[in-house]
Amino acid sequence: MNDPRTRISLVNPWHLLATGFGSGLSPIIPGTIGTLAAIPFFLLLAQLPLVAYILLVVIASIIGIKICQVTADDMGVHDHGSIVWDEFAGFWLTMLVVPLYNISVWDWHWTLAGFVLFRFFDMVKPWPISWLDKQVHGGFGIMIDDLLAGVFSAICLVLLGHWAGW
Repeated sequence: MNDPRTRISLVNPWHLLATGFGSGLSPIIPGTIGTLAAIPFFLLLAQLPLVAYILLVVIASIIGIKICQVTADDMGVHDHGSIVWDEFAGFWLTMLVVPLYNISVWDWHWTLAGFVLFRFFDMVKPWPISWLDKQVHGGFGIMIDDLLAGVFSAICLVLLGHWAGW
């Protein structure tokens, strides 16, 4: 069978963004590699005022529906692992905790914990994330489960930070 990744062209801006600037094309754990690739962008975004950060995450999420839909259609596969824009947006949503609570972007505890929590919720997909993943299709379906994983991760990150005394 033909590898759907052969239908990806990083010259195509939809594909470039959908694959997280190529990070999702990793042959191993593309979602995790994609989330790692989102960290430097988070470090830049977190320097912005809170309203700008929120606005950019909302824009990235809304545009992500189109980015993921176009790329999935071009690949001929609903939610191929190489599509990681949803991981980018979900991780950025998780990390909204940092500018929201005026935490230093260089406090690595928060970034590491946010990364681990987001990957946990994205991979394990507890209910209702798993339900959304199975029931909602298209670009919106690709995005919504990761955004909800980001919300769950953000809540847990706040609780963990409070409990750990960070």
